Amino acid sequence: MTEDAAQTGGGSIAIRGLRKEFEGGSIAVDGIDLDVASGEFFSLLGPSGCGKTTTLRMLAGFEQPTDGQILIDGTDVAQTPPHKRPVNTVFQSYALFPHMDVWKNVEYGLRWDKDVPKGDRKGKVDAALELVEMTEYAKRRPNQLSGGQQQRIALARALVLEPSVLLLDEPLGALDAKLRHSLRAQLTALQRRVGITFVFVTHDQEEALEMSDRLAVMSKGRIMQLGTPRDIYQYPQSEFVADFLGVANLLDIEVSEGAGGTAPIRLGDFTLDAQVPAGHLSGPGRAVIRPESVHLEETDLTGDNRLPGMVERVVYLGSTSQVYVRLPDGSSVQSLVTNAVHDEPWSSGDACRIRMPSDALRVLEHSDVHAWSDADSDVKAG
Repeated sequence: MTEDAAQTGGGSIAIRGLRKEFEGGSIAVDGIDLDVASGEFFSLLGPSGCGKTTTLRMLAGFEQPTDGQILIDGTDVAQTPPHKRPVNTVFQSYALFPHMDVWKNVEYGLRWDKDVPKGDRKGKVDAALELVEMTEYAKRRPNQLSGGQQQRIALARALVLEPSVLLLDEPLGALDAKLRHSLRAQLTALQRRVGITFVFVTHDQEEALEMSDRLAVMSKGRIMQLGTPRDIYQYPQSEFVADFLGVANLLDIEVSEGAGGTAPIRLGDFTLDAQVPAGHLSGPGRAVIRPESVHLEETDLTGDNRLPGMVERVVYLGSTSQVYVRLPDGSSVQSLVTNAVHDEPWSSGDACRIRMPSDALRVLEHSDVHAWSDADSDVKAG
C-alpha cells in the first residue's frame, strides 16, 4: 500500500434490491438496500444463516445475485467477474500457500496484475509487510507463524493490490479470545491509516460494536436495523435486535397511549414512564432496558419509575456483578452493579427497589421478527 493510495480513500458501495435465491427456493438474501460510504468501516452482523456471508460473497463476485444491483463508485459490478472488481477478500482460513515464504505469498497477486511492472513489486510488497508490522518475518513459511501473524499476512496480501474495498469474512474467528481482542484494535487502526472501505462480516457482537463506524444487523436475509453501534445498542427497534446485541431486559407491558415520546406504560400493577415510538398503538407490547440502566436502591426510597423487587441471585464478575431481581408481577430483570470497595454487596433474598429511568426504558417498535414485511422500509438500510 503506497502513501498515495492511502490518501485516496476507499470506494463507495450502493446495494439496491439485492436478492439471492438458491436452488430449491431457499432465499438467503431477501431484497436488501444498503449504502456504505467511502472509507467507512462497516459491519454485517447476525447469527449463522442470516445472509451476511452470502451478501459479502455477492460483493466479491463469488456468488451471482438472483436480482439487484451492486454499485462500487457508481458502477454496477453485479455481473462483473471477481478479478475485475476493485475489491479483495480476507478469509477466516487465511488461505496462504504453505510452500511459499511470507514475501512470496504477499507478492503472489501482483504477478497477475499487468498494471504493476515487475520492478515495482518489491517496493509494494515491502510496504505492505511494513504496514502490518511483519517485515522481519518475510522469509518464514506460514507454518512457522502464529495464527495472528498468518492473519496479518493475509491482510498484507489483500492490501498490496490496493483495492477500493476490502471484504473481511469473519477474519478473527479462528483466533483465541485474547488474540482477537488485540487484533481488533490493530485492524481498526490499520483501516484508519489506509483509508480503504472495509466491509466486515461477523457474528460477534463485541467485534461489531468495537470496530465499526456503522453496522447492519441481519436476520432471515433482511436488514433488521442499520446505524452506529451506539444507536443500535441503545435504541433497538425490534425484539430481535435488542436480544441479539448485548444483554437486554425484555418486559411484557401495556402501552397506555399511542403518542410518541415519553408516555405512561403499565408493568403489572405499576405505571412507569417510557419512550414510546411515534404512532405506536395502545395495548400489549414489549419494552427493553439494558442491565446497566437498571439501578438497585434501598427499600425506603420513593420516586418516579421505581418499583419493589427481591434479589434472587448475584453473579460476581470482578469489577461488576450481575444481579437478578424478581418483580411483583413475577418477571425478572438483570441489573449490572459496579463493585466498589466500600459498598455493601447485594445478597440473595434482599428486598430492594429498582429504578428504571424513563429515557432508558423503551417500548419496541417490533416485537416479532417474523412479522416484518417489505413495508418496514424505515428500518432498512439505504
